[in-house]
Amino acid sequence: MTLPEADKPVHMRHEKYERLIARAQEAPSATTIVAHPCDETSLRGAVEAVEAGIIVPVLVGPKAKIEKVAREAGLDISHYTLVDAPHSEASAAQAVALIREGKGELLMKGSLHTDELMRAVTSGTTGLRTARRISHVFIMDVPTYPDALFITDAAINIFPDLKVKRDIVQNAIDLFVGLGMGVPRVAILSAVETVTPDIPSTIEAAALCKMAERGQITGGVLDGPLAFDNAIDLEAARIKGIKSEVAGRAQILVVPDLEAGNMLAKNLSFLANADAAGIVLGARVPIILTSRADSVRTRMASCAIASLYADARRRDLAPPAE
Repeated sequence: MTLPEADKPVHMRHEKYERLIARAQEAPSATTIVAHPCDETSLRGAVEAVEAGIIVPVLVGPKAKIEKVAREAGLDISHYTLVDAPHSEASAAQAVALIREGKGELLMKGSLHTDELMRAVTSGTTGLRTARRISHVFIMDVPTYPDALFITDAAINIFPDLKVKRDIVQNAIDLFVGLGMGVPRVAILSAVETVTPDIPSTIEAAALCKMAERGQITGGVLDGPLAFDNAIDLEAARIKGIKSEVAGRAQILVVPDLEAGNMLAKNLSFLANADAAGIVLGARVPIILTSRADSVRTRMASCAIASLYADARRRDLAPPAE
């Protein structure tokens, strides 16, 4: 028997995702281009999001193969739009082309490799680049932490410099605000909480905070450098004598590099029973990146977050009422 979230032990609850999914179900469904959903996991993820009222799908890939997967998995896709493409590379290119033509508000990864999709997205001539650097955000539901934790960038930018980190921070803030979650508390992480010339990430953290003071980063409250413990634990911050609006209760964690972020996200997943929804930002549209290892709840949360953000962007572009 599956217990309701409220009846589960604290370390098993994922109420933050449940709230996001419920909000997405109340918003208009986002037209979503699904690139190469050619295995049961990726196709089922799209179907479940449709059935939950979160997305309206356009499936791009080998039509006969997608229909075969649906039949074998018992999934009804008879009312979905299918766009035929011969293989995964062509699926990625066609999916991106549909976005460029204004046919979709979201792009969703199917069973193709992430590199294949991102090559199409980042193409200088036919891709979805904007002036902003493309970056990834994990939105983590950690049962023992009061807020959803945004961790960035743990998937795309390997060793970002200060200029790239500025965009990484701004992308995450824009998502947080776009989801209607208020003004985020942003911790710029390092190994220590003092500016130390021998640790470059501490200098970049301090620079990012100064950039926020001067309006080069907007919409959030930044502090850093902060070590992980004094970013998320009030007592650790108190012991270190750190007084700020962010220390001890951060909502966005900006990591020094991809390796640190990847380890942090996986530690939370495997040691703290956290779920990790993922979204790529900085392109023309939000991109939903799911993994075959994702739970149903995580896949649904990724779609819900992207759909809510698409709705916020849609409202921002709407003409003012007369």
